Amino acid sequence: MPEQTTLRVLIVDDQALVRDGFGMILAAQPDIAVVGEAADGAEALDRARELAPDVVLMDVRMPNVDGITATARICAETTARVLVLTTFDLDEYVYDALRAGASGFLLKDMRRDELVNAVRVVAAGEALLAPTVTRRLIADVVSRDRPLRPGRALPDRLAALTARETETLRQVARGLSNAEIAAALFVSEHTVKTHVSNVLTKLGLRDRVQAVVLAYESGLVLPGDLGVPDEVGRAAPSRE
Repeated sequence: MPEQTTLRVLIVDDQALVRDGFGMILAAQPDIAVVGEAADGAEALDRARELAPDVVLMDVRMPNVDGITATARICAETTARVLVLTTFDLDEYVYDALRAGASGFLLKDMRRDELVNAVRVVAAGEALLAPTVTRRLIADVVSRDRPLRPGRALPDRLAALTARETETLRQVARGLSNAEIAAALFVSEHTVKTHVSNVLTKLGLRDRVQAVVLAYESGLVLPGDLGVPDEVGRAAPSRE
């Protein structure tokens, strides 16, 4: 049997009890090793360079250097993937964290198995967003009036995509899994994986999270098209 790969995790949080709690949960897994801890963003960057973790669990609000700044630096300077954790599903830094390169965004009140699964998913190269965070992302895009208005052409950047790849990107932005996209488009899951890979490569994106951000920023997906809750839809000012 092939040897099992151990995932290396760095835990970053300004509260020692939080670091200890996450560390105990993850260290109990046979395929995960907690290789280090950090109490702020500056220390996180130093430890990430030194320890070469596969995944960094990153708190958002910390003294000295915050989690957003640290995420951007770590994503730019190392191969680690960052999973951002926060207490608030309406955290004002959600959008900035995703823009900085975070591969996932989850709430600290998740169950133990959800945390473990999140680390594995992100380490495998996938992206992970809690449903409440996805709604927050949509609300942020709407409030800043990022989407294009109906009738305007999509950016040239998307012109490289085939029609099926464009539709796949639209479904990814809705938060659908590969299996759900396959069912919606009447193709195999393997075909969907190929389309997603092509989308990321052609658009120069790191992962599905960046694809979601681009889809909303470009106007490929409009919140009103996805049945976004009324309170989100009302976030955008009327501009006739």
